[in-house]
Amino acid sequence: MLDALETFLAVAAAGTFSEVARRQDVAVSSITRKIDALEAEIGSRLFHRSPRRVVLTDAGAQFLPRARNILGELADAKEAIHASDAEPRGLLTVTAPTVFGRQHVVGAVAGFLRRHPEIEVDLHLVDQIIDLSEQRVDVAIRIGVLPDSDLHATTLAQVRLVTCASPAYLARAGRPASPIELLEHECITMATPPAPDFVWRYAGVNRNHPLPVRGRFRTDDKDGMLQAALAGLGVLNIATWVVCNHLRSGELVALFPQEEATPGMPAIHAVRLPGRSHATKARLFIEHLRGEIGEVPWWDRLLQPEEAVS
Repeated sequence: MLDALETFLAVAAAGTFSEVARRQDVAVSSITRKIDALEAEIGSRLFHRSPRRVVLTDAGAQFLPRARNILGELADAKEAIHASDAEPRGLLTVTAPTVFGRQHVVGAVAGFLRRHPEIEVDLHLVDQIIDLSEQRVDVAIRIGVLPDSDLHATTLAQVRLVTCASPAYLARAGRPASPIELLEHECITMATPPAPDFVWRYAGVNRNHPLPVRGRFRTDDKDGMLQAALAGLGVLNIATWVVCNHLRSGELVALFPQEEATPGMPAIHAVRLPGRSHATKARLFIEHLRGEIGEVPWWDRLLQPEEAVS
């Protein structure tokens, strides 16, 4: 039964019996027999079959998350039995958005590897959403609102925005005394309008609607926006985790340091797929990452001099 469930998940992901047979180095008829037996056991067809492709039936789509949970609970139980008796070892695969990964995950991985010398980490920095089941990824760092899924999600931090500019820009253009004066400044904005409409929103300003800021430089790349601000091209409103070190060094200046965090901002999450044999390592890494970031994210604490030096 368990072998049939694993085959069912593999076929659902691959979309063909032949591809699963090729990966497992068995005959296609072997895969077909396992699915036939599972359908007979359940009493319902799980796939619509055609010569080139198979597609989940409504019953198959309903059964898919339950099959994952069954295998997930079993794998977690097995690993829990052995975890207390042995140092975790082997490969852990992690993905993270490019800029966030460079700034905040690589350092955390270094500490994690020092703590667990028998573990290896493959870190992939990509901005695309990776399908954990298809790519064999153990932990994915994702920023934003998570859709409903059977993934286990751990919130690492809330996103907070800060409005800032370089000293050179402020010397040339003057420092805005309030957010409304941003309408008179060069602002570095996204080339593609962001989905959340609160990116340039300030409490009590413009009836709490987003400010229609403008500027001559636009890009969809966070690092590009940061480099533009450092080069003095204009004012930037961006997540604190992107610019914290530059604010601390004085390369950028926070324009409204007393501004309260914008409610309803998205969060940074670590997600994992239940049922992986690497579940213990994944949980250890997520807990380590939470500890590295802190209950109040360290990049927000850096913006508070009295806390940074205490």
